[in-house]
Amino acid sequence: MLSLHSARQRPRPPRRQAPRIGLAIAGGGPIGGMYELGALRALDEALDGFDPTAVDCYVGVSSGAFLAAGLANRLGTEAMCRIFITGDSDDVRFRPETFLRPALFEYLRRAATLPRLTVQWWQGLLLGPRDARWDMIPRIGGVLPTGLFDNRELERFLRGVLTRRGRSNDFRELQRKLYVVAVDLDSGDPVLFGGDGWDDVPISVAVQASAALPGLYPPVEVRGRHFVDGALRRTMHASVLLERGIDLLLGVNPLVPFNNTLHNSNTQHDSGRAADADPRRLAEGGLPAVLSQTFRTLLQSRMQVGMAKYAGQYPDIDQLVFEPNEADGELFFTNAFSFSSRRRVCELAYRNTLADLRRRADELQPVLAAHGIGLRDEILADEHRTVLDGLRPPPPRSTETTARLRRALDDTERLIANRRRAGSRRS
Repeated sequence: MLSLHSARQRPRPPRRQAPRIGLAIAGGGPIGGMYELGALRALDEALDGFDPTAVDCYVGVSSGAFLAAGLANRLGTEAMCRIFITGDSDDVRFRPETFLRPALFEYLRRAATLPRLTVQWWQGLLLGPRDARWDMIPRIGGVLPTGLFDNRELERFLRGVLTRRGRSNDFRELQRKLYVVAVDLDSGDPVLFGGDGWDDVPISVAVQASAALPGLYPPVEVRGRHFVDGALRRTMHASVLLERGIDLLLGVNPLVPFNNTLHNSNTQHDSGRAADADPRRLAEGGLPAVLSQTFRTLLQSRMQVGMAKYAGQYPDIDQLVFEPNEADGELFFTNAFSFSSRRRVCELAYRNTLADLRRRADELQPVLAAHGIGLRDEILADEHRTVLDGLRPPPPRSTETTARLRRALDDTERLIANRRRAGSRRS
């Protein structure tokens, strides 16, 4: 599903200056991240003149921050597919269990307070006023851990990726601007890692903080303050980029509410089974399904309000946001932490994004052309194309030195291509 807000009037950039492009990637847990990877891979292949590792600025939230940090370090969509989907990367070895290790330290730290609270409970129960006995219940809540999984492993994994082969774990050393958003737990205020005053925090720590979804991962302490998932304030934080003078915003949001009525009507049409057309079926999924739909609906409505407002605030900026289709039950009913489903979800996103580009090609062509981007007809024409079709044969095993050399050659090729493109624009 593609949301497009075309600029009312596009200011012409200076003759030697290319249009500025910003990429905003929302959160959505591990499966949301895999959906975003599939969408980004489709854009990478189908848009001629668009390189997701070479846009002017990035903003990432939660799992989107993970991808944005890689792209800003010129870790492309093909390399990420090799890491997370095919597993044949010569660079990074991905182990899903790394991200789902129980937060044992958090459990033990909380459990250590249980004896004291138990004594206080019995004292209040035996000696305190009857109406004050229930005052201890909130205190017992302090025994519960703030997160089920240990997000220190996430930080350690990302730090390892960003500190070798010419990549950097320092916001200040990147060629492109990267912003990672988290929320201060004690004040509810968003903090922009990579922005003024917060660019000295390691990127891996910033991503760890932005992805600390309450209840699943513990808050992350930075400078004596505790941070949690950046999506608690806004879904995509696109305004971070819009305020920085870009000409084109590309956004990816993997969380939309599931339209069960649409899904059931399609199923009934395809199979003729009237029993499937029951819009109340979501409730049969119990509390997880209800909470998931509620969470998605809140995020989606908030983002729609924001994008509508941005269209008025930034009328000279083209804005494209790619999302799942609202009838995609396959995505909704997939466990958000099921890494075993990552290839299937990535494939779904890839197909959805290519279908959106194909369906609205006539409308998109003039918008994209204004920013030096075209549509690759041969990619869009292949309706059976998969996310793996564009992957080249696995590269030979490389050392740190050969990886840096390959990176330098890629830089040279990109520089030559950019100069040719700039020359064609001037002519």
